[in-house]
Amino acid sequence: MGRILALDFGKKRTGVAVTDPLQLIASGLTTVETKQLIPFLNDYCSREVVDVFVVGLPKQMNNQPSESEVLIQPFIKTLKKAFPNISVEREDERFTSKMAFQSMIDSGMTKKQRQNKAIVDEISATLILQSYLNRK
Repeated sequence: MGRILALDFGKKRTGVAVTDPLQLIASGLTTVETKQLIPFLNDYCSREVVDVFVVGLPKQMNNQPSESEVLIQPFIKTLKKAFPNISVEREDERFTSKMAFQSMIDSGMTKKQRQNKAIVDEISATLILQSYLNRK
């Protein structure tokens, strides 16, 4: 059984989270500059077995796709082309940034640490992955 890798895709950077090989636990992995994401995934997938990519699905409150979906669709096409044997699934990512920020506060991170957007993106990816695992 391979890992499940989740992406909180962003214009500048993308948060990455991954499961353990048994697909039980979601953990933050890193944040990658979006323009370096495919090379990063190539490297990661050469070292680890990945069964599924879970890409966040940004929606507005009325269930309509948010503006950032326009950026995500071309990325998903590139992802499927680069990794034709790994399925791509989507997971609602509404409120993940707010939840990530709140979890940073709850864990006692300083204001300066909470301003690090890369950490927010990584935690958001972890929340997307955990939501996917809970639904699965």
